Amino acid sequence: MALRTHKPKAASKRRKPGWLLIAAVVGLVFAAPTAYLVVRSFQLGADFQSVVFSARTVGPLTRSVSLAVAVTAGCVVVGTGLAWLVQRTNIPGRRWWAIVVPLPLVIPSFVFAAAIRHAFGPGGLVSAIPRFGGFAGAFLTLVALSYPYVYLPVSSRLRRIPPSLEEGARMLGSSSWRTFRTVVLPQSRGAIAAGGLLVFLYVLSDFGAVSIMRYDTLTRAIYSARLADQPTAVSLGLMLALLAVAVGVAERWFRTDLDDGRTLVGEPRIYSLGRAAPVGVLVMVAIAAVALVAPVAVFLFWWIGGVSTPAAGYGGVVNMLGGLGRPAFNTAVAGVIAAVVAAVAVFPVAYAKRRLGVRIAELSSAVVVGSFALPGLVVALAIGFWVIQAPWTWLYQSFPVLILGYVVHFGAQSLRSSQAALDVLSPRYDEVAQTLGADQRRRLATIDLPLVLPGVGAGAGLVMLSVMKELPATLLLAPIGFETLATRIWNASENGFLADVGVTSLALIVVSALLTWTLVLRSTATEQ
Repeated sequence: MALRTHKPKAASKRRKPGWLLIAAVVGLVFAAPTAYLVVRSFQLGADFQSVVFSARTVGPLTRSVSLAVAVTAGCVVVGTGLAWLVQRTNIPGRRWWAIVVPLPLVIPSFVFAAAIRHAFGPGGLVSAIPRFGGFAGAFLTLVALSYPYVYLPVSSRLRRIPPSLEEGARMLGSSSWRTFRTVVLPQSRGAIAAGGLLVFLYVLSDFGAVSIMRYDTLTRAIYSARLADQPTAVSLGLMLALLAVAVGVAERWFRTDLDDGRTLVGEPRIYSLGRAAPVGVLVMVAIAAVALVAPVAVFLFWWIGGVSTPAAGYGGVVNMLGGLGRPAFNTAVAGVIAAVVAAVAVFPVAYAKRRLGVRIAELSSAVVVGSFALPGLVVALAIGFWVIQAPWTWLYQSFPVLILGYVVHFGAQSLRSSQAALDVLSPRYDEVAQTLGADQRRRLATIDLPLVLPGVGAGAGLVMLSVMKELPATLLLAPIGFETLATRIWNASENGFLADVGVTSLALIVVSALLTWTLVLRSTATEQ
């Protein structure tokens, strides 16, 4: 310790005002959408109150909350049950199911909804089954795609419950079911609650599935009123934003209690299914068939049908795939640029918070994370209205504004990855650098950045994955004629061009699956 000099510390202090300014500016940018909605709502005055307490608001709000509660309950049951089967039983093919079960994450809700909406009923693939729509269709879609949000944290928790707790219960004569009910479930309560609240938040913010299913929730009401009735759109947007932030805060509070801090000693106890093993496999197969096989099969059928009927406007496989070139290029460009901008924008906040202890960075970090709880539709609505009313109206529906919407909505994913990468840096690097006389800027350039770049890159990859599947922000903010894979699927579904829906959906699913496996699921699978 005596070898340390005070000169590097002084240099660090001189540069802290710069980091403080950067962190403050980033926090203000991310807080701008919510701030705009609040200010605009105050400007509306009595109109805001009349909208909030009107019958046209109560209906969408009630439907949003009812759908969110129902889907959350379904996902808690399905996600917890699947986590138990995969992690704590001897079900055949455990390693295989550990990969398959979370895969619905790769399918955007509007893609799945388009598949089951057009596949059943008169004129569909299976005319004997009534066409899905309304609450039932939205419920099926969102449960099938959202249960992994419960499955993943519960699986992680089940792998870390000390086996001594269950062994003690078994020694006292508890049956397997009683041990599960009295020991495992209480130990997993925090993970179940965190996953359930995440599902609740996801359902509140969903726009694609409820729109295709013609179920009038807050998001659909906001989108319908965005042009014709700005006061209603702003008021409903603020309501949805406040509700989403409240749920996001609750989810974050539960997430801090996912582990009890005890070190795992020994391997988790594996329970034998015995004669119930075929039933367990049947459950797994049924869920995989509904959430994965069925939509992919529908898309393949539509694609093959389009190829075989050139008279309908499709010119074979080459032409159909060639038609994806521009949307795929736009999707890639928007995703890469948004990912890079997000990583560059939020890294100073993470660095100032974790390495320099700048207090304003704590607040900015909370604002960035809170923005992730906002529905993409609300973020896009606020940015769009703000740009329209500002002197630079010409920026509306421009590429920079689209990127701004993506970054504000998904920047938290990059921030969390950057913070995690910074947290594992050893303080000894700083001690050695200070001993050698390196100032803070040089330590950042030569030590910190090279070590954290993989983590920063992983966060940027998550942003890119999210941008690829984003629909409402793209619909509201994208330049005229700027078509992505997501908007192409949306437009083709609205117009009934099922072959286009099929081939574009397959392309988006394949790319999303590769990124999801690389960034999210690979580490989970290797722990099995």
